[in-house]
Amino acid sequence: MVRLEHPRRAAVSTAALLDGLDDQQRLAAESLLGPVCLLAGAGTGKTRAITHRIAYGVASGVYPPNRVMALTFTARAASELRGRLRALGTETVAARTFHAAALSQLNFFWPQVIGGTMPKILDSKARLLAHAADGLRLRLDTATLRDAAAEIEWRKTSRLTIDQYAARDRPLPPSLDRDRMVALQDAYERLKDERRQIDFEDVLLAAAGMIEAEPRVAQQVREQYRFFVVDEYQDVSPLQHDLLRLWLGERTDVCVVGDVSQTIYTFAGASPDYLLGFPGEFDEAVVLRLEQNYRSSAAIVATANRLMRGRPGALELVSALGADGPAPETTRHADDAAEAASVARAIRAEIAAGAAPESIAVLYRINVQAQAIESALAAAGVPYAVRGATRFFDQREVKEALMLLRGASVAAAPGSLTRAVGDVLSSIGWSATAPEAAGAVRDRWESLNAIMGLAEAAPAGTTLRQFVDELFERQAAQHEPAISAVTLATIHSAKGLEWDSVHLVGLSEGLLPISYARDDRAVEEERRLLYVGVTRARRRLSLSWAAGGPGRSTRSPSRFLAEL
Repeated sequence: MVRLEHPRRAAVSTAALLDGLDDQQRLAAESLLGPVCLLAGAGTGKTRAITHRIAYGVASGVYPPNRVMALTFTARAASELRGRLRALGTETVAARTFHAAALSQLNFFWPQVIGGTMPKILDSKARLLAHAADGLRLRLDTATLRDAAAEIEWRKTSRLTIDQYAARDRPLPPSLDRDRMVALQDAYERLKDERRQIDFEDVLLAAAGMIEAEPRVAQQVREQYRFFVVDEYQDVSPLQHDLLRLWLGERTDVCVVGDVSQTIYTFAGASPDYLLGFPGEFDEAVVLRLEQNYRSSAAIVATANRLMRGRPGALELVSALGADGPAPETTRHADDAAEAASVARAIRAEIAAGAAPESIAVLYRINVQAQAIESALAAAGVPYAVRGATRFFDQREVKEALMLLRGASVAAAPGSLTRAVGDVLSSIGWSATAPEAAGAVRDRWESLNAIMGLAEAAPAGTTLRQFVDELFERQAAQHEPAISAVTLATIHSAKGLEWDSVHLVGLSEGLLPISYARDDRAVEEERRLLYVGVTRARRRLSLSWAAGGPGRSTRSPSRFLAEL
């Protein structure tokens, strides 16, 4: 094995760094050179494997610590990597997000290559897009601006020009057709240039452009870092993939780590194709698998395996915990309120039996589903905290609706409650028909439609004033202590986390898979999302769905439940 000598050695011995690893993890830790693809299933100790691999490479003299770059996608994940590496005596190894690594290089090279200081990074695309829309005399609400910002991010991470984007068949916000979206993006880019600003994706694009255009920059970057480790490689975008290849140059000392079954961000430009295609992209690539699951009971692991069996790249997990825990249960409820009440009762019973509230989570597909769960937990006296999203009653559109409903209730004449509420909600963008596309506009509609659903479910004879008073009582009741609390989260925001007990709710057609997942590719992403939810559970997993939707609508169980 080639040794690159350097003056500093890690304090932890090489033998100690391999002790405690299972056979699969140890093989990964010892595979230090050349292209390595580590397929690591949920709960298999992938972070342990890659941090011990890096530390072992440093301790054995193969890696100079200042020439290793560990890359991931979130600041939280990068911080965890740095903490674990520090504990293993390799604190000088760089562990960063793609954006942080690119920004560091831009700050260093910009004065040399371009001259002067780097442009200021935009803190909000939506604000600049609003100015661009004004220049085009487009009246766009906040939700549409957020969706337009997401489209810009997708275009740039996909490395498409505006003209190339225009040729794609992308679902667009209802108030923006293709010509207007293109004009808005053109205006946004012009304003950005005039104000000497760049956005988050421009950081990656500019770093890639400098390396491609300036041989001197490419040489210095490649001399600085020779060994790369990329976590969560199933989430890499075309832009991040291309930047990684530019950092590598002709070298192939890269280890990528990921799980195709946990690809849940393709809407943001992520592609599992790079993980699946790694052996074809790099000659002599070593492919290793981590399939020993240390998180979940055998029954939960079996459920996860059934969900993904036969899918390309799916791993067959084996629980190291054995049959420690009950089999997952699936329950049907009459409506959302009954489902939420049942979950709240179950959680209260778990806590009464000695479970810590913070060891329990309720996971759902979209933020609006939290409202019923929040109300039921508050009524049951169970403390909870909402993760990764604004609480239902704190959402801007919900606050606006409550204020308008309160005003309307002051002088409301007797009559139909649903008609009165519908008239108010229609004035701020609600309609009886849901928007077809995903995004902020759909999220806003879901929130307003949840209020409409409460009106439809109100007892006969309820006045608008009584309904509004009840809404404000619900708003006040959500402020629970969050020191020791049950976690409420979307499945997306729960990725990377785990709990002893997980309640997956709303498993019906239209929610999971979501109604706008219409082709096979989109439905498969919904399947992977459910897989992520299932594999968050350590000991107990409950699955539930409600047959009754808002008003008199009916639902059917998710197609995935039949497989579980």
